[in-house]
Amino acid sequence: MTLTLSAWSALSPYGLGREAFTAGVRAGRSGVAVLDREAYPGPFDRAGLVPDFTAAGHLGRKGTRSMDRVSALAVVLVRQLLEEIGADAVADSDEVGLVLGTGSGSVQSIMDFTAASFTGQKPYHVDPALFPNAVMNRPAGQCAIWHRIRGPNATVAGGAATGLLALSYAARLLRGGHCRRALVGAVEEYSVQRAWLEWHARAAGVDAGDADQVPLAEGGALLLMEAPDEARRAGRSPVATVLATRFMAFDEPDQAHAVLANCVTAALRSAGVAPEEVEVVVPLGAEGELGRQEERATAGALGGTAPRVLRCRPLLGDASAASAAFQIAVLLATARPYGPRDTGIGLVTTVDPHGVVGCALLRTAPGPAERAPTSRASGSRDG
Repeated sequence: MTLTLSAWSALSPYGLGREAFTAGVRAGRSGVAVLDREAYPGPFDRAGLVPDFTAAGHLGRKGTRSMDRVSALAVVLVRQLLEEIGADAVADSDEVGLVLGTGSGSVQSIMDFTAASFTGQKPYHVDPALFPNAVMNRPAGQCAIWHRIRGPNATVAGGAATGLLALSYAARLLRGGHCRRALVGAVEEYSVQRAWLEWHARAAGVDAGDADQVPLAEGGALLLMEAPDEARRAGRSPVATVLATRFMAFDEPDQAHAVLANCVTAALRSAGVAPEEVEVVVPLGAEGELGRQEERATAGALGGTAPRVLRCRPLLGDASAASAAFQIAVLLATARPYGPRDTGIGLVTTVDPHGVVGCALLRTAPGPAERAPTSRASGSRDG
C-alpha cells in the first residue's frame, strides 16, 4: 500500500508554521539565540527556543492553567496543520490517527512533581492537577482532547530516531486499516531540567563529542500521512511518497557505521531504489565520532555517489526527540523542481548514542523554484 505525505507544518525556533520554517532553512539562518538567564538559569547560555511561546498566549487561558510546555507545543502544532488542511480532515475523527513522538513527555513536569512529593508538608501533598503532566503520553492525549481526534492515539519515544519510528508506526496503522489518515510527528520542549540532564549526560560521555558544542532546541514537525486516493478525494496534492523505513541496533559505538550502512542498504533494496538514485541526504549530523560514523555509513551504502547533503542541526540545535521530524521537514522545505531524469528521492538517517539507527526513503514532489540551502544549512515498505 503506497502512502503519501500530503501536508506538513512545523513549530520551530524560526517561529510558527511551515512558511517560517521554510524561509529560515532556505536562508541558512541560525535559530539559536542567547537565553534569558533569569528565565532559564541552567548550564547553557544559548538555545533554539520557539519565539515568545506560552500556552496561554497561544491557546488562551481556558484549559491551560496546568498545561506544560511540551503539551502546549504539541496542541499548537496540530492546530497549525489542521488549519492548513481544513476541518474536513478530522470530520470523521474516529478514522484519524495521531502518532506523536516525544522524549520523556515533559522532563520539567516529571521532575517538578517528583520533587513536590518530597518537599511538601507530607509526601501526598501535591497538586493532583499536575499529575497527568508526569506521564509520557500527556501531549498526545491533550492533542486528541483539544482537537477532538478520536482515532488511534499513540506516543513513541526513541531518542534521536523518534520521528522516524513514529513515521513507521503510523504507516503500520494505515496499512492495517486502523485509520484512514494519520497525523504523525514529534515534539520536544526546552526547560532548565532538560538542560541539566543533557549537561550531565554529555559530561559523562553518553553523547560524546557534543559537550558544550551544540545548543539544545525545541519545537516539532507534524505530517499528514494517507493513501494517494484519500488525498485526491480531499483535493490534496502529495508533497512526498514514503518509500521505506528501516531500523537496527548496535551494542558498541564503533559498530554504528556498519549497522547503519546495512540499514540503509536494506531500505534501498526494499524500495527497489538504486544507490545512485538518492539525490538528497539529510543526516542527524551529530558532532564527534557518531557523526563521522553516520557519514561513513551513508557514503558506503550509496556506493561513493555524491548526493546533496542538508544539515539542520547547525541551524536549529539539538532537538532531541524532535530531531528526525525536523530532518524530514527540511527535506520537504527544500524540495526542488526536477525533470524526467531526476528521481526526487531523499534519504533521512539517524544514529542515536543509545544504540538505535534508522533511515527513511522519501520521494518528494517537485517544489517551488526557490533557492535551496547552501552547505551552511547543511548545504515501499516499512520495517
